Formats: sequence, C-alpha cells, structure tokens
Amino acid sequence: MSMVDVTGKPEVYREATARGLIKLKPETMKLIREGRVEKGDPLSIAKIAGILAAKNTSSLIPLCHPLPLTSVELNTRIVDDSAVEVEATVKTRAQTGVEMEALTAVTVALLTIWDMVKQYEKDERGQYPHTVILNIRVVRKIKH
Repeated sequence: MSMVDVTGKPEVYREATARGLIKLKPETMKLIREGRVEKGDPLSIAKIAGILAAKNTSSLIPLCHPLPLTSVELNTRIVDDSAVEVEATVKTRAQTGVEMEALTAVTVALLTIWDMVKQYEKDERGQYPHTVILNIRVVRKIKH
C-alpha cells in the first residue's frame, strides 16, 4: 500500500467545489433563522469547521496527499423551512486535485450544524428521526 506517486506530475491550478445538505425540523430552522440556537450561530461555526477540515484532510484520509491550499471558501444557505445547504470551493497549485478537501469541508460543516442543533432535533426517546445529511458530492472540478 502506498500513496499515489505524483513526483513527476507538474504543479497546476486545481479547484473543486462540493455541496451537501442537512435536513432539520422546521422548529430548528426557525431557531437558526432567529439566532436563538443556544450554542451559537451554527452556520458561522460550520464555515470555520469546514475550513479547518479542508486544511486537515490529509490527516483524516490515510492516503491523501497534504496540499498547499491557496483558498477555502465555505457558504451556507437556508434552502427552505427544513434544509441547509453547504458548499465548499477549494483551490491550490499542486500535483493532485482537491476534491477530497472540498468533500471533507462540506461533510464536517454539515456535522457541525448537526452537533450544534442536536438538542432540538431529538425526539422524546432521544432519537433523530428527522435529521439527515444528504447528497454530498463534487459539483465541479477544474484543472489547468
């Protein structure tokens, strides 16, 4: 087992954008909109968490190359009364792409939102019947 050998590959501009969604209860979405989540603003904290995750991807995914990221941009968007979308765009000049960094950023941002609102999402048995993370995917990749 080994990392893919990219020694002979030239450094080129690379960019990847990933996106994902978290479904929440309408009551939880109302708390987010009104700034009444006890732990703080989940959307702002999710952005910071996603940026940190992108920067640490090679520590989380065993055979991923550590890359010099030149930009990590995270955006959150309230889609409707039951969903938040997270999008991450990661850029570098490197010998390999940044898809894993973009996917990791989105995933950790979505998990952060879940963590910050979990007290509102639990039912009477302490379960999460309405909370789900969906459709994490790469939506665009650029190399030149």
